[in-house]
Amino acid sequence: MLKIIPLGGLGEIGLNMMVVEYGDVMFIIDAGLMFPEEYMLGVDIVIPAMDYIRENRHKVQAIIITHAHEDHIGALPYLLKEIRLPVYGTAFTLKIVRNKLIEFELNQYIDLNLVNPGETLSIEPFEIEFIRVCHSTIDGVGLAIKTPEGVVVHTGDFKISHNSDKMKTTDISSFARFGEKGVLALLSDSTNVEVKGYTISEQEVARNLEKLITAATGRVIVALFASNVFRIQLLIDIAVRTHRKVIINGRSMEQIVAAATELGYIKYPVHTILNIKQIGTFRDDQVIVITTGSQGEPMSALVRMASGIHKHIKIKKGDSVILSSKDIPGNEKAIANIINKLYRRGADVVYSKIAQIHTSGHAHQEELKLMLNLTKPEYFIPIHGEYRHLVVHARLAEKLGMPRENVIVAEDGKVIAFDKDGGRIDGSVHTGRILVDGKGIGDVGRSVLKERRELSEGGLVVVTMVIDEETGVVLYGPELISKGFVFDSATGYLVDDAQCVILEIVEEIDPGLESRVELIRKKLKKALKQYFAFTIGRRPLIVPVIIEV
Repeated sequence: MLKIIPLGGLGEIGLNMMVVEYGDVMFIIDAGLMFPEEYMLGVDIVIPAMDYIRENRHKVQAIIITHAHEDHIGALPYLLKEIRLPVYGTAFTLKIVRNKLIEFELNQYIDLNLVNPGETLSIEPFEIEFIRVCHSTIDGVGLAIKTPEGVVVHTGDFKISHNSDKMKTTDISSFARFGEKGVLALLSDSTNVEVKGYTISEQEVARNLEKLITAATGRVIVALFASNVFRIQLLIDIAVRTHRKVIINGRSMEQIVAAATELGYIKYPVHTILNIKQIGTFRDDQVIVITTGSQGEPMSALVRMASGIHKHIKIKKGDSVILSSKDIPGNEKAIANIINKLYRRGADVVYSKIAQIHTSGHAHQEELKLMLNLTKPEYFIPIHGEYRHLVVHARLAEKLGMPRENVIVAEDGKVIAFDKDGGRIDGSVHTGRILVDGKGIGDVGRSVLKERRELSEGGLVVVTMVIDEETGVVLYGPELISKGFVFDSATGYLVDDAQCVILEIVEEIDPGLESRVELIRKKLKKALKQYFAFTIGRRPLIVPVIIEV
């Protein structure tokens, strides 16, 4: 039996991770992270639960990475800390993975293996062909996986573009070749399934950007995703044509440009790129700054510029700031704030709502239809998207003639099985989300998040008391200390009344009772919460500190 088990990426954007298994052999496709949702206060990143991989570590032969975005490689160091496995990917993908492993001090322990698009990797009983796809970063691949049950095609993140440079195109002829031979199942990217038509071309984005840059009379500052190597090269080419120098700003941007330049994916004439310290030696109309911060990330380069705290670049009247990116859901408010700050400092701001200066890396509906028609699968499994995306993609396949019973809408943890009886969901495995907070992995759970939410909404009240162990008499306190919670003086005797509530609880519980202090803590928390809610409509987190002497 062939098993395909998504551990992340089906039911959310990000967290992409999938297991392919046959008998005693399995390999992993991608190991991505997700950025925290609003309720995950203080959490840095989210990674998939990997229990199933730990339980079957003796079966796992390899990890294959489709491309170098964080939602596909971000969880890799956390997996490789526990299980040392060979990693396979294309040149740029492995370069970025290597940088990440160096940060985690894992680089010397992990075997990184280069596979170029068009080449085949053998992991018996599987043969996996890498198929070049166009995405919003370089060197992305889809996979054609030959299994004993048939060929499974995994698109990776893709769009279909038409470009004379093969590095910037999706190899539709290879997808069609497998379609002619017969495809058991297609697993296709669903991120942009709700968007009709086709993605606009990078050539159109290039024309629009060049018009804006040519018309600018001062400095041009372009913010975009650091991983968008195509767009960075495009901007460098425009800078050369418009006789401007380029400054690369932002740590991740600098790392990506260095990696892509080393591999020959970014090329430019000597002296085109300057050190940021040289910005003052050229006129404003001779400079383009390519920077991070398009999503309004705290302390990113563009945010520091807009806030006036950047060490080298202060936004001023005459600057043109271009946000050449899409708003990631959840970042809208942060992006709006940064645009407002830029306007206040006198800059002209251009963003995707008022100009076509960005194109998505994910296929729109017509491209998704084309992928289905090229591969002609017996079964279809939508992947990479929230649940609504998966359902809409499934309905799109049905409209093209796929039998409803052959369209499998699965979620994380579901086991998609193929054997002589066909394809179906056959049980589930444990999966979930692991919250990473600083160096803590998985130690922040639901109860901690609940406490953080209560702290953020109602503040904190600490009650301190010292009690005589034998007599039960209060020797010190109760003292109330608050943080983020104000004892409103207009209420008069709020603190005194709260102390009375506490003392009544202490008197109610006999001194000789076992676990007396714990019982006082429990009742005190409940009573004070009710008291504060009734008197002033606030619900602080109550922390009793009770010492028996």
